[in-house]
Amino acid sequence: MSVDAVHQSSTPGERKAREVAEEAREREWARPSFAKGIYLGDFDVKLIHPYPVPDPEVAKRGTQFLDALREVCETIDGARIEREDHIPDDTMAALRRIGAFGMKIPREYGGLGLSLVDYGRALMLISTVHPSLGALLSAHQSIGVPEPVRMFGTPEQKQEYLPRCAAGAVSAFLLTEPDVGSDPARMGSTATPTDDGSAYLLDGVKLWTTNGPIAELLVVMAAVPPHDGARAGISAFVVEADSPGITVEHRNRFMGLRGMENGVTRFRQVRVPAENRLGREGQGLKIALTTLNTGRLSIPAIVAGAGKWSLGIARQWSKERVQWGRPIGEHEAVGSKLAFIAATTFALESVFELSAVLADAGQKDVRIEAALAKLWSSEMGYRVADELVQIRGGRGFETADSLAARGERAVPAEQLLRDMRINRIFEGSSEIMRLLIAREAVDMHLSAAGELASRDADLRTKARAAVGASGFYARWLPTLVAGQGVRPGAYGEFGRLARHVRFVERSSRTLARRTFYAMARWQARLDRKEVLLGRIVDIGAELFAMSAVCTRAEAIRREDPAKGADVVRLADAFCEQSRQRVAETFRRLGDSTDRTDTRLARAVLDGRLRWLEDGVIDQSEGTGPWISHDTP
Repeated sequence: MSVDAVHQSSTPGERKAREVAEEAREREWARPSFAKGIYLGDFDVKLIHPYPVPDPEVAKRGTQFLDALREVCETIDGARIEREDHIPDDTMAALRRIGAFGMKIPREYGGLGLSLVDYGRALMLISTVHPSLGALLSAHQSIGVPEPVRMFGTPEQKQEYLPRCAAGAVSAFLLTEPDVGSDPARMGSTATPTDDGSAYLLDGVKLWTTNGPIAELLVVMAAVPPHDGARAGISAFVVEADSPGITVEHRNRFMGLRGMENGVTRFRQVRVPAENRLGREGQGLKIALTTLNTGRLSIPAIVAGAGKWSLGIARQWSKERVQWGRPIGEHEAVGSKLAFIAATTFALESVFELSAVLADAGQKDVRIEAALAKLWSSEMGYRVADELVQIRGGRGFETADSLAARGERAVPAEQLLRDMRINRIFEGSSEIMRLLIAREAVDMHLSAAGELASRDADLRTKARAAVGASGFYARWLPTLVAGQGVRPGAYGEFGRLARHVRFVERSSRTLARRTFYAMARWQARLDRKEVLLGRIVDIGAELFAMSAVCTRAEAIRREDPAKGADVVRLADAFCEQSRQRVAETFRRLGDSTDRTDTRLARAVLDGRLRWLEDGVIDQSEGTGPWISHDTP
């Protein structure tokens, strides 16, 4: 039995869901991963230091495009997009004119061939004009047609679709369904082969199709039923959006991201040529997950831009607003918030840039780095937005239009809070991201434990597995006892920040030991300890962020000594704040309310606490089912 049996559950539905997700995983680690090492107690700073240097020619092209993009951005009225809930046609035309829809597409196919770093900087810039513009471009290029076709398409498919996408043919990615989120085993959309094998007939409904209502090309995930002795399974198809049988039934509206085109798309017997299938039958989910490995980096870039904007607003307002005889920024309560926003903004940019430059270099496996960057940035970015609203006080709660109408600067702080909220859900919710990262973090333990991690193995089988596991751990555990982090002069090249690097190394070994203890205690039940696993992931995320901050700060200090003191001050402040979060999360690994919370949650689900809901009116009751039925 596979070591992955740890993910088997007692119900067939759970077992099937785990198996589908497990089959889609990339199981091999052919290249080193810095972030994976953090979870194994193997902190190898040489993988990220000295800071990777981008290719000069590519960087030059990136700078030229960013200059052109800034000129276009200065002509766009973000407030108009917010009011009208629509991106104007002239804005779309301007973006097409400068090649914004082909930023990531290779130059041989008509794209700009920018690096991930410059692509992210572009998203950072345009999203501060209005975030729906970032959503438009990232949905098109990070997860839409260009990326999966570039990675998995045939030469013919690349020649057919990439030039169109680079020229501005908007694309969308369709995976989610009304009853399917992060559990693809429940997928209801089907792609049935025709009798002659020349095409597939696509049926189903897709929900939350960003760019879907305006897209010209779609990447659609659908289940191919078993046929001709083949197991088939979830597969990916490039579909022309104007194909007969496709209907956009609804344009969704949200608490934020006004202007984003997102809808419900129905497929009724849509004929898709067989040559439009990406990869093999059954490879669709792997294609989706592989695309997301670097596609997720669009969110950290956008969030870093929001942090920069927030810092500028917070700085100016905290000097302008006077209370009790002093600018509010000079009051300690507000000053601490300014320090948090500044330090976190530097970290947000550092986490994005390190992850992106590692991905550009192509020498490291960055699947965990990208996932951690998305998770950590989306959580911390929302905290930054919340603190900005608090600093602004009543004006933070007031809309920009209302502020302007009464003669004040139209600062959309409340809009930022609404817009930032989705990042904790987009492209894998924080809860799902923690589980995905945890699966990779404990992979070594699962391999070592073998049948010990199986729910179904008998005692004799587990006893044999214990012998093999004990041999592995007898070699591995001693490596966690001591390391460079306990040596006072270690990592001296980081100067004042060396003590933080030593802290990361020590904490990495501690985290690895605590993960081992959790594995030893819970064994096959570990996959159910989602909150515990989430804390393990969160500690690693903070350690990764500290590592990114220290390496980037040292690189900036060497390149620009004039900034040196300020950069080190920023990095030092962030690491001090991060260390407190790490210490608190470590404490909660062994002292938490998980058990009582679980019991209370069961009482809620069983209906025993319905009396607590008395005394209110729920006006949503009777308006429709919790999940819409698969009917027109």
